[in-house]
Amino acid sequence: MGLAKTEMFTEDQNAIALFAKVFGHPARVSILQHLFKINSCVCGDLVNEIGLAQPTISQHLKELKNLGLIKGNVEGTSVCYCIDVENWTQMKKIMYPFLDQDISKSDCC
Repeated sequence: MGLAKTEMFTEDQNAIALFAKVFGHPARVSILQHLFKINSCVCGDLVNEIGLAQPTISQHLKELKNLGLIKGNVEGTSVCYCIDVENWTQMKKIMYPFLDQDISKSDCC
């Protein structure tokens, strides 16, 4: 299997694909919704809230953090996660024009 030729596509197209991937799992969507609801969270709280195992939650948090949608601060033996407002705002600026497209009347299908 060949490598993905992401360089063929625009920066926005690559960004949209990455955002779509991170939103492609309901656990990550649930984590984001929970973080918005309470405005911060310790990882252990997420395990109780979402009902998945700690390693699974940690993997989803890692994906969200790698993309920059959340950030975390070490507090003792725990990590407190919250939405990265600046990156979330940037993501919305990229995603909105894509999601707001309308299909004009067509003879297709």
